[in-house]
Amino acid sequence: MAVCIAVIAKENYPLFIRSVPVQNELKFHYTVHTSLDVVEEKISAVGKAMADQRELYLGLLYPTEGQKVYGYVTNSKVKFVIVVDSSNTSLRDNEIRSMFRKLHNSFTDVMCNPFYNPGDTIQSKAFDSMVSAMMVQAS
Repeated sequence: MAVCIAVIAKENYPLFIRSVPVQNELKFHYTVHTSLDVVEEKISAVGKAMADQRELYLGLLYPTEGQKVYGYVTNSKVKFVIVVDSSNTSLRDNEIRSMFRKLHNSFTDVMCNPFYNPGDTIQSKAFDSMVSAMMVQAS
């Protein structure tokens, strides 16, 4: 089950963070922000290996006792982080990839909205409902 989904701006501040147990929201903020170091390492390693052919999906960033943290980076350097409960062993890598694709498509829809100012926190009801559906679907 996805317990936290975050969208982080190019400058490493959160545009959107949603966690399922609201009581643990501060813990998930910490988890997301600590994962940004791993994301930056993977981006710089991939950037040196391939100039323009970049895989957007970063894969498993790091596991903890209770969760697994996955990452994804857009071409505009916006980062998506999904924290998954470790007890869910049925969630495969291709399912995580499809979750990131859905998230990226919905994020693109938010960016195409003429009333959205890039850099502001995401307050779109459609984006929020899509994230909520992904969290319920992954359980």
